[in-house]
Amino acid sequence: MSDHPENLGTRSVRPLPIASFPDVGKALAELPTAVRPASAVDVLFVNPPSPDGGIWIRSQHRVGRRSRENMIWPQVSLAQLAAMLSPDYTVDVIDAIPSRMSWQEFEALVAEKRPRYYVTQVTAPTLTNDMRGTFIARSLGAKTIAFGTHVTPMPEPTLKAFPTLDYVLRGEPELTLRELLDTLDGRQVGGERLQKLFREHDVDWTPGVKEDLGEIKGLAWRDGDCQIHINPDRPFIRNLNDLPLPMHHLLPWKKYRVAGMKGPYTFIVPSRGCPAGCRFCIKHVTYQYAVRVRSPENVLEELEMLWDLGLRNVHMYADLFTVNRDQVMGICEGMLSRGLKFRWMCNSRVDFVDAEMLQMMARAGCWLISWGLESADPEIRKRVRKGTTEAKIVQALNWSKAAGIMNWGYFIIGLPGETEETIRKTIDLAKKLPLDLALFHIAAPYPGTPFFFEVVEQGWFRPGTKWEEVDMDESTVLDYPGLPAERIEYWARRAFREWALRPKPMQTFLRSMNNWESAKSAINAGWQALGWMR
Repeated sequence: MSDHPENLGTRSVRPLPIASFPDVGKALAELPTAVRPASAVDVLFVNPPSPDGGIWIRSQHRVGRRSRENMIWPQVSLAQLAAMLSPDYTVDVIDAIPSRMSWQEFEALVAEKRPRYYVTQVTAPTLTNDMRGTFIARSLGAKTIAFGTHVTPMPEPTLKAFPTLDYVLRGEPELTLRELLDTLDGRQVGGERLQKLFREHDVDWTPGVKEDLGEIKGLAWRDGDCQIHINPDRPFIRNLNDLPLPMHHLLPWKKYRVAGMKGPYTFIVPSRGCPAGCRFCIKHVTYQYAVRVRSPENVLEELEMLWDLGLRNVHMYADLFTVNRDQVMGICEGMLSRGLKFRWMCNSRVDFVDAEMLQMMARAGCWLISWGLESADPEIRKRVRKGTTEAKIVQALNWSKAAGIMNWGYFIIGLPGETEETIRKTIDLAKKLPLDLALFHIAAPYPGTPFFFEVVEQGWFRPGTKWEEVDMDESTVLDYPGLPAERIEYWARRAFREWALRPKPMQTFLRSMNNWESAKSAINAGWQALGWMR
């Protein structure tokens, strides 16, 4: 008997019990909060917030970068994917970029949508940032899916580095996504149109419920034992006319703005692929050199849909809009005959145009063409397989100017073979050409491009390079013999400074402020440009 019976601490210690911890999982599943809200969707397509609250570009088959020109990139690829699933699945889109949505706002919106499947854009310069969204989605019970030019050539490293990512869609994502979701839901691809699309693009495809994810071409995935599988590549879609028209109404298109345009605009994709062999171009990672064009009638059908939606501005967003002359002329003739008075822009190469076609494009509403000019040095152009000459550059831009179309020139500083002398030549050419706008990007060896493999082979990557640093606007990851990264960055900024701070470019900048929205965009872009030039 203890001398202090009032003190319970004097009693003998009980034997150590067998551990038996409470499990509240079942109870939580029965709570009203576990029920998916009325606003929930089956599939949520997202263009997540940017790393810094700025305007960033993400695209199905192009580079990810900061939009130094303050051009908001319409997410037509998400609208296209949504159309592949509706109405069999409920779908929605969150494009966080136009409103500069914060991660806190984004997380609340994803929770409101409570998707079963979360499909995200992913780019190299925003990789870690983008994967934050997969963590949020997984915490809400969604399966997570990524696509884009970074994960297409790097599915296994990406899945290994980010365990909250479940699946990667390699190459063209539309059919792979549809087949993946149907397989996970235990259903077969339904509808004659969809089955025709699958049959005609892949002779090996058979209808019916897939029993094994390994049967889905174009898919990279992680099994229950965390083993990563890379399935065979999916063939390209042969006929783009067979795709359903994108669900543009799901996009925040009223917020899609670009300097120089009155009112909102959006993308329309008239073709996929480019036959040119530019070694630095990332679009060949997804589409390689397979060129497929939609019929003029199919493009005009989408243009009429956009017109009825209230849009009057369009960017013909193709790898090379003028890749097929007959298609371009057919689209232009159709726009004129149907009274579709869009104000539109496009991109092109100087060796894929002629004076007559440019005149027709101008009559149909084309007001600006973006030209990939890259370098003034013929040896650099030859080395990167650009395939153009200075004479063709001058001729095409003069034709465009004569037709009343503005010229936007894109140059790349730091391609293989670059020296300070060749950069000087490029600056001088840019100042001589009839350009209304110009941007000078920094050469970026994006994974999967021939340029990337050359950089690896030659040892030009700066030690300690991270994927977020492979950015054509912010900095370079290249150290050439005789031309280190610091000099490439210096010359890229100097090139833009020399070209832009002249009377004619300044006049173009001021003329672009033709309304309050354009003025705000132009001032913001100008402020960013001044900061970048310093």
